[in-house]
Parts: sequence; structure tokens; C-alpha cells
Amino acid sequence: MLSVDVNIEMVRVDAHCTTAGAVCPGCGAWSTRVHSSYLRFPADVPSAGRSVVLQLRVRRFRCRNTLCSRRTFVEQIPGLTRRHGQRTERLRSTLALVGLALAGRAGARLTAILGVSVSRSTVLRLIDTLPEPEAPAPRVVGVDEYATRKGRHYGTVLVDVETRRPIDLLPDREASSLAAWLAQRPGVEVVCRDRAPFFAEGATTSAPQAVQVADRWHLWHNLSEAAERSVAQHRGCLRALAPTASEPGPEAVPADPSASPWPRGHRFADRTRARHAAVHALLTAGHSRRSIQRQLKMTYRTVKQFADAASPEELFTGQWQNRPSVLDDYKPYLDDRWSEGYTNAWKLWEEIVPLGYQGSYQRVRAYLHDKRTSPRPVTARPPSPRAVAGWILRHPDTLTESGRLRLKSVRAHCPELDALTGHVRSFAAMLTERQGERLPDWLDAVRQDDLPSLHTLAAGIDRDRDAVIAGLTLPWNSGVVEGHVNRIKMLKRQMFGRAGFALLRKRVLMS
Repeated sequence: MLSVDVNIEMVRVDAHCTTAGAVCPGCGAWSTRVHSSYLRFPADVPSAGRSVVLQLRVRRFRCRNTLCSRRTFVEQIPGLTRRHGQRTERLRSTLALVGLALAGRAGARLTAILGVSVSRSTVLRLIDTLPEPEAPAPRVVGVDEYATRKGRHYGTVLVDVETRRPIDLLPDREASSLAAWLAQRPGVEVVCRDRAPFFAEGATTSAPQAVQVADRWHLWHNLSEAAERSVAQHRGCLRALAPTASEPGPEAVPADPSASPWPRGHRFADRTRARHAAVHALLTAGHSRRSIQRQLKMTYRTVKQFADAASPEELFTGQWQNRPSVLDDYKPYLDDRWSEGYTNAWKLWEEIVPLGYQGSYQRVRAYLHDKRTSPRPVTARPPSPRAVAGWILRHPDTLTESGRLRLKSVRAHCPELDALTGHVRSFAAMLTERQGERLPDWLDAVRQDDLPSLHTLAAGIDRDRDAVIAGLTLPWNSGVVEGHVNRIKMLKRQMFGRAGFALLRKRVLMS
């Protein structure tokens, strides 16, 4: 007979069990001889924020098998208790699920709010005792690396691309580890990967029947880096795009502050002049720069900057006037129109609005005012290599009218960058339209132009040609794997240094 007392403050529930015997866990023999009764007090799932403790009166059996090492044993209630368990099975599973979602510290804080007081180590131990999940044999596998300590130690995550779920974690990113994992799963037909050599070697060694697919995002990323390097190698062509101006006369030094590009009343200019005057007043009084640093509560570098400047106007160069502006993309157009003799700010503003300019008329007026009054020629700076690479890599239909015109000017002034633009757009068409059979012709065309960075990229692609062609042809990619890599980063940081490989693997595979 089994009696159950449930203590939720003053609530009491009685239950009965009709089990006539029990199976000995030592030898498996069926035992019916009762030796004695035994009380157990396992904790159960809390109710309405209150702790629940079950009082179980269970029977202790004596094993009839004289050869059994376990003479006596206590009966267990299926689905409720286990040997030496201080908690019911449903409370154990609840705490384990909380641990899978929040790890140790956060999980312990949440369970305390719910009415169960456990330590973070207990939560982690419950996760560790969970059985290994059984994943079905995958057909399409995605493989990528994740960092356990960035720059020093990396592991490998494997994902079933069809079900979009992780199926295993490896403690390193060696080719031998991946090869051993694939050797145990001969049913793998497709391996999605980046162009890392250790993944290619491991897949080739143990899964020669599988088709290796290079990820398209990584291919485009590699092409983007090579394109930016090529533009940087031809930055001399970009300098030639800046409009040339006639030689200016001797530069006139402003005789009074009102001639400065930063007039009186400007908050930044007034503050700079006041601090410059304070620093030089203390220097004249004989104070050292360290003393000025303590008195004015500045850094030593700031004090040195003010002390070395003879006038506050010297400190204005390179400040706000070099920050990006919505007018930057249209300054070359304004410079060209200015050189043609068109100097009316309102008319020029009306001309650039249809080109996509969304700024105010005052910006255009201020820029043209500087061109009229400055002793030096005011022209737009040449575009940066990164900006030109962005124009080349964007789809032509998404370029603004200003960007399209500036890219056209770049291509007209530099044949190498014109060829680079053609190669990039050709590769983009291959990638979006899944025309991998055009890759050999693209590689041959790249080698015929003077573009060393693209030559390096072409050589790397040629060494992995089959996988790249498959990546440009088949619908599979590693996007889902990259998503799980980001999730691993979150799980790893959530455990505050307790993320050993075994624990991290459980949380990744079972969350």
C-alpha cells in the first residue's frame, strides 16, 4: 500500500498504489517479499509560487536471489521518482528545460521566482544528465566553424540543412575530425561549406560521394574584398577626378576673427577660442603643461594641441567640415556647373533635386558661398576607394543618379576600374541566375586584365572550382549554418565561463 501526502501549506492529498511486487534493479528478478516501509520527501513542481513536497510511503523489498549483490531495494514510481532522487521527474525536466534556455545563473534566478530554490551548479548538472539526442541520418550537411575563444580556439558545427537543426558539435576544426564524423554517416550526399581548406580536405577524404557546395555569400564577400583592393591600387585615377582649378593668388590671412570660416556666435568656435585663450594665458603666467592639465581638467594631448596652435583658427581644420554630408555626392556636379559659369545657388539646387538630392537649399548656398569667398579653390574631394567599390558592387538599378554619374566618370577615366566593374557584374549575374557553367569563361576573362587582386581571387577559386561551380548552380547554401553560429555565440557568453564543450554541445543540440 502506498500513501501520498502533498504539502502545499495546509493542502493534503492522499493516493494509493496497488503494486504487488517489484523488479530488482541489480539482477532483474521479480521480488514480492516486503522487508519494510520507507518514507521519501521528493520536491515537486511548485503551485501558484508555493513549494510542493510529496510525502511518499514506499516499500522496501528483499531480493530472493541469493547471488544478487543488492539485497534490498526500494520500489520506484514510474514517471515520478528515481533512485536517490530528491525531486520528482517532472520537476527535474522543468529545471533542465529552464537550464537549456537560460543556463546556470539566470536559470537559478528564474526558478527562485517560481518557487524552487536551486543553485546554478545544480541547474548545470541537470543539463549534463540529459540523454544525448538522436538525430536522423542527414542527407545535406552544412559545416562551419565557431569560436570558443576568438583568434585562438575554434570548433565545428554541423547542421542538417533540410531540417535546419544542428546535429553535432566537434571540439576542433581539424580535417581529421570532420573526416571521422562523415565516415560514420555514409548517407551524406551534399556538404555545404565555405572555402576553408580543412573542411574541403575532410569532406574529400571521407565523403568522396558527396557533392561539395561553396557558399554563395562567402564567394560574394571574397569578391567584394578583392574589388576594394583593386580600387585602392588605382586610387591615382580617383585623384584625377577632382576638378582642377586655376592657380590661386597668395593666400590672404584673415585679419580678424570675422574672416575665419568659423564666425563668432558658433558654439564650437567660441568654445575653442575660449579654451585656447585660457591655455595660452596660463602658459604666459609660467605654468607648465602638466599644471594646466590639472587646472583645466584636460588631457595632456589636448593641452599640447592648444599650446602648439598660434591661433584658434589653426584648430578648426579637419573638424566638422570633413564630416559626411548629404551634399557630398552632388559636389562634383556642382563643381562642373560652377566651372561652366553657372553660379546661381537656387538654379543649381533645382538641378540636383531631380538627381536625388534630399537636403536643403541652404547647404547648396553655403557650399557655393565658400567657393566665392575662400582664397583657396573649394572643390569636392575625390571619392574614397571604399565608396567607389560600393558603387561597383551595387546593382545598377539601386544606384542613385549621382552615384551612377560618378561611377560613369570613374570608368571613363580608368580602364582598369571599367574592366573591374564588368567582371563584378558578370559574376553577380552568374550568382543570382545560378549559371555556374559560365565560371571557366569568367576566370579566363579576369586573367586577361591587369587586376592583381582579382587574379589572386581567381587562383583561389580555380583550386576549388568544382565546389564553386556547384555553389553557383545548386540551391543549397550555408545561410542556416551562419545563423546557428550566431546562436552559439549567445549561448557561450550566457554561461559566464562555465561553457565547457560538453555543456555547450548539450545546449546547442537540445535548445
